[in-house]
Amino acid sequence: MEKEFWQKKGEGHRARLRDKFLKKGLDGFSDTEVLELLLSFGTPRTDCKEPARLLLEQFGTFAKVLEAPIVSLQAVHGVGPKNSFALHFVHAVASYYLKERLTGKRYLHSSKEVEEYLIHSLRGLKKEVLTVIFLDSSHAVIDSAVVAEGTLNVNTVYPREIVKKALEYHAAALVIAHNHPSGSLQPSPQDMKLTRSLFCICSYMQIQLLDHLIIGDGAFSFADNGLMDSIRQECRIAMQNL
Repeated sequence: MEKEFWQKKGEGHRARLRDKFLKKGLDGFSDTEVLELLLSFGTPRTDCKEPARLLLEQFGTFAKVLEAPIVSLQAVHGVGPKNSFALHFVHAVASYYLKERLTGKRYLHSSKEVEEYLIHSLRGLKKEVLTVIFLDSSHAVIDSAVVAEGTLNVNTVYPREIVKKALEYHAAALVIAHNHPSGSLQPSPQDMKLTRSLFCICSYMQIQLLDHLIIGDGAFSFADNGLMDSIRQECRIAMQNL
């Protein structure tokens, strides 16, 4: 009887949270309440309030909970395979949605949406990943793809492979992005050298490299900070001296 009482009480609490969301969306929800609802997708008849609280306590923020490996999630008391699957599935769906809504939109008018997609897909990764966004001649987004993983520099990222993919997509312009697992947004000398090499090679192939974004604790744009202009000038001088 006692078990049934607490089970019914938990179901009533979740029903109130669902009704609250249907009326006002996530306005007024705490991170714990959002996680509680997500966990309940995996185990709908289990009280998920305490596991949600413990997840935030363990990982610190809502975003870091979603980015955590399944093994780490399941190490938290009360979080099992079904709960961890629910969290990872929602995170993957969010990435899919953010990517899909970019297709066909012009980059210059949707740079904020591009940044949101890249932050969601690259932030929190334990290794460096290079993503390329392919654009047509009007700078509308065609698609995006991961082209390299691991330590990224001119020795591990092959410009010819990026150009090959650009030609396959009939892309006229590119935006590249990579993450810094440390969270730092400061471009390294290797980042500068890689961007310079890619810019010069793309220019030779009549493909524009519009920007390079670094994703860490936020995002850093080479273009917004004037670095693409200086790289463009360096490449122009180098090509004139050939």
